[in-house]
Amino acid sequence: MSSPVARSDDEKRVLASLVANISYEVMPFKSVRAKVLAAVPHEVPLTVTATGKQGLEPTIETSIFLREKGYTVAPHVPARMVSGPDELDAVVSRLEAAQVDRIFIVGGDVEEPAGTFTDALSLLRSLRERGHHFKDVGVGGYPEGHAKFSQSDIERVLDDKAEYADRILTQICFDPDTITAWASGLRDRGVDLPVYVGMPGAVSRQKLMRISAGLGLGQSASFLKKQQNMFWKMFSPSGYNPSKLVRGLVRNLAQSESTVTGFHIFTFNDLANTEAWRRDLISQSK
Repeated sequence: MSSPVARSDDEKRVLASLVANISYEVMPFKSVRAKVLAAVPHEVPLTVTATGKQGLEPTIETSIFLREKGYTVAPHVPARMVSGPDELDAVVSRLEAAQVDRIFIVGGDVEEPAGTFTDALSLLRSLRERGHHFKDVGVGGYPEGHAKFSQSDIERVLDDKAEYADRILTQICFDPDTITAWASGLRDRGVDLPVYVGMPGAVSRQKLMRISAGLGLGQSASFLKKQQNMFWKMFSPSGYNPSKLVRGLVRNLAQSESTVTGFHIFTFNDLANTEAWRRDLISQSK
C-alpha cells in the first residue's frame, strides 16, 4: 500500500485546496474529444496544447468543441505561431463567439516565428492593445530555468508578463523544494499571481513512448527535454509516480504560506487514469 499523500489535518486541508484547483492539459489529437467526454467531469478545467507539426487550428477547433460540450477551456496560443495582429484578432474573435473566455499564452518552440510576435510578451501587449474578453490569461513559469535563457532574463520577462496575466502555469519540475522556493522568490519580487504547478499525471511509460513515436519524437520529446532530468525520469523503467511530488508539495505548503494554488496536469491524453488518480487524491484529503 502506498504512503498517504496527506498525513495531518493541516496537510489534508492543503491537499483539498490544491485538488480543488486542478486542470488537465490535453493534446488536440482526433481521439481526445471522445476521451474527455468519457472520463473528465465538467468541474475540471482544460487547456488544449498546440504543436508546431499540427499548427494552431486543431487547438482552436478542439477548444471550441469542448466549450460547446460545457467544459471550461483555455487554448494554448504560442506567440511564434501567430503571424501578427490580424491573425490574433481572428483567433480572439472566434474564441469570443464560442464563449471561450480563458487563454494560455506561451512563446512557442518553433524555430522561426510566423510573423511579428517573437515571444509571449509581444503577443500579450498586442492582445491588450486590441482589447479582449478573456477572464483568465495564463502565462508560463520555469522553476528550473530554461536551457536557452539566463535565469535573470527569465525572471525579468516573467515579471513583465505578470502585468498582463491572471495566473502562472509552470513547466514540469520534479523537485517540490525547488517549486516552493521558486514561488517564494516570485512573491519576494512582487509577483503574487496564483501558481499552478505543472506535472505529468498518472501516465505510464508505455503511453509516453507511444505518444513520442506518433509524433516522431517531435513535440513530446522536445517538451520533455526542456528540463535536464525530465526525459530520463519519465522514460526510466521505474517510471514516475505523481503522488510523490504531490506529497512533497503538500508537506512544504502546510508549513508556510505560498502563492502555489493548484495543479496543472499534463495528461498526454491518458485521461481515464489521470481522473482516477485525481479522485484518489480527493479521497485522501478528507
